[in-house]
Amino acid sequence: MDPNGKVALITGAGSGIGRATSIVLSDAGAQIVVADVNEEGGRETVDMLEKAGGKAAFVATDVTKREDLERMVSFAEETFGGLDIAYNNAGIGTPRPTFPDANAEDWERTVMVDLWAVIAGVQAEVPALKRRGGGVIINTASVAGLIAYAPDPIYAAAKHGVVGLTRSMAALLPEHNIRINCVCPGVVDTPMVRRGLDSMDEAERTRMEAMFSQMPMMPPSDIAAGVMEFIEDDSLTGQAMGLMYGRPRKLVEAPIRFSRDPAQDR
Repeated sequence: MDPNGKVALITGAGSGIGRATSIVLSDAGAQIVVADVNEEGGRETVDMLEKAGGKAAFVATDVTKREDLERMVSFAEETFGGLDIAYNNAGIGTPRPTFPDANAEDWERTVMVDLWAVIAGVQAEVPALKRRGGGVIINTASVAGLIAYAPDPIYAAAKHGVVGLTRSMAALLPEHNIRINCVCPGVVDTPMVRRGLDSMDEAERTRMEAMFSQMPMMPPSDIAAGVMEFIEDDSLTGQAMGLMYGRPRKLVEAPIRFSRDPAQDR
């Protein structure tokens, strides 16, 4: 899909990956609906896009509320006439201490934001994309959704769910001309990651910083480039894209497949 002239809705667009993707899509000619619970950050993104000559509008959105998800889709249609691209990007990590010692309200909110909101967001977006004759959905998962991730098991579980949802909905393409894919970044230099470091005790922060020295943080623009690849390549659906610092973007296949012929299983 050529994003020029299209309408793109991005959750969590008030900072980080969402803002970076908003800028890239706006530069490509898309009209941007900035959806975020952070009104100050969201309006700042809109101001940045408009000053650069783009068209954008902000809608306050708490992705854990179904009515907000439905309202943001209606807002896109009412403001720009439809919806062509939906990027379910909003996400959080689980505050310390690590699960199973984590406070129940904290880990439950992580599941709500990182998984439930993506599922409910897709459900809210598909009817609008159908009304346009098709479109593109991208979800933000994580490398933690592809591997074992001991620092935050709940975050990993939610992101595994996003990958599973995305792969399982590939039939949207032949049925409704809607492609769905997900990006799986490594560590990205975003406010969420910075807040996570600030919440750690000195010993844990030292361990994480040592890990970052081996696996440096990526700029959000690297993830935006992966999102753009999914938007522009009409052959891709049901795919998970791994993005790691210093490495080429890579489509990651499911670890096992079952077929009617056991000899072909892997």
